[in-house]
Amino acid sequence: MARRPLPRILSNGSAQLARSRELARTAADSATDVLHPLITITRGLRRLASAGRRRWVDTPKERRGALLFAVAAVLLAVALAPYGPLLAVVALMAAAAWHGRDRAPAAPAGPAPGQLQRLKSLYEALVPYFSASDDPEPLYARGGDWGKVFSEYEFDGDGRLAHLVISYPAYFTDAEPDSRARIEHLLGAKCGRGREYHFAWDEEANQLTVRVLAPLSTDIAAQPFVTAPGETVLGFTDPTRVQRTLPLTHGAHGEERTDVPPVVWRTGVRSTEPHLLAVGQPGSGTSTLLRSIALQALHHGDVVIVDGGGTGEYACLTGRDGVLAVECALSGAVTSLEWAAAETERRLAAASKAHQAGDPPPEDTRRPLWLLLDRPSVFTHLAAADDGTDPQSLLQAPLRHGRAANVTVVVAEQFDGLDALTAPVRQHTRARVVLGPATAGQLESVLGAPPHTTPVEQMPPGRGYARLGTGPVHRLQVPATPDPYDDATSEAHRQAVLDLLPPRTTPADEEPGPVPEAVRLDKAATEKVAAAALAAETEMPEPASAPPAPEGAAVAESSST
Repeated sequence: MARRPLPRILSNGSAQLARSRELARTAADSATDVLHPLITITRGLRRLASAGRRRWVDTPKERRGALLFAVAAVLLAVALAPYGPLLAVVALMAAAAWHGRDRAPAAPAGPAPGQLQRLKSLYEALVPYFSASDDPEPLYARGGDWGKVFSEYEFDGDGRLAHLVISYPAYFTDAEPDSRARIEHLLGAKCGRGREYHFAWDEEANQLTVRVLAPLSTDIAAQPFVTAPGETVLGFTDPTRVQRTLPLTHGAHGEERTDVPPVVWRTGVRSTEPHLLAVGQPGSGTSTLLRSIALQALHHGDVVIVDGGGTGEYACLTGRDGVLAVECALSGAVTSLEWAAAETERRLAAASKAHQAGDPPPEDTRRPLWLLLDRPSVFTHLAAADDGTDPQSLLQAPLRHGRAANVTVVVAEQFDGLDALTAPVRQHTRARVVLGPATAGQLESVLGAPPHTTPVEQMPPGRGYARLGTGPVHRLQVPATPDPYDDATSEAHRQAVLDLLPPRTTPADEEPGPVPEAVRLDKAATEKVAAAALAAETEMPEPASAPPAPEGAAVAESSST
């Protein structure tokens, strides 16, 4: 049976609505133009009436009688005079038209003298880059007309450029990164340092749009984010290149609510960037980023933390539900990562066996496992000095097969220890974050592409750039997730982190000091892993190596070397 066509009102309803809106808008504009004199006179009569009322209120009571007599005498003289009422109405309308005129100051026809000087200086600075000696009609020449190349320009309250559209000749090599970098560096210096500029190159139209970016908000604290399982919020960025927003609370006490565009990192089986590398200077916020990721990961998975800095940044997570280990010593780090490597192989074997049998993967292989390493290069130097095992060498299995085994690796390192990272860490961490001040060369070497903004020298903690795989480079501001045990932490941020911490289900043998030195494995998780490994050994001819279980105790501790 042939399908009946949709009614006309449904098939082209949107076009009719758009046409109706356009007709209504045109009619309103025409009515405004026709009724503009009447609107002006009405506004003037209202202003005259207000002025008369103020005059009557300001007149003392003993003089109001004389004032009324004078007004009555004037009205009587006008009424008795030839053509008096007509002349009075004309005079009243003229006065109303005069007082009802638009008194807003007219916008200047061009830029102010100071702004004009800035535009001329910028034009002269661009002449060596956008001119050629054999050009018969150059757009850029000494003493030329800047109005031909600056089609749009805006200034902020301080008299500095906030928006600028620049036309350049077609022979400029805008496809070469070095040529673009020279122009961007020049514009950043001439338009005012200390601000971030976004550069949009339109190669087809030979135009460059320069826009000043507003600073990202730094008062967003750690809080529950509205995300799906497998999604992690790294931070927040500009609304220009992100189509999604999250409802958040911000402010000194979380009293303001707004929607902010996030940078969401997706992990799991279908992720194209299953592992992350964060790089920054000391104090730039890499530990804050790892704490934020850990608090989000604990909602749906287990976490193993290896702190190479040894400053106790993650003591608040020790013994919490879902935290399998928090280690600051070399021997403990090796033990935890050996267990993680064996657990990755066990998950792969169990998932492969289930796939061959046509069954879904076991439940314990689908629960995400997160390995968070802060400054692993410190352990690399210690292992080399003692001829021990480098913890980074134990990350090969989680990095290579982590996506299939639901194992995610996050590494945070400083720029001075970046060369100590092994090749597998560099190769498999395709999600990248750079925090703190960095040169354009450092940003490009870590992110793989230069950002479309000019880096600034002064940045707040947690401020930087992020790139997921081969995607665009985003500006990033990590939510404030400080160490709640730090005395310098504000009470609002401290309470925000404490509210997100899971309950402490694995009490320590002794009160943890500022630098915890023990690896505390969750008893239930360890026994579950050992039982699954034993079953795999009895059923498979070539079993995978089982994860080591604690020897005779529910809490395995390792002393520092």
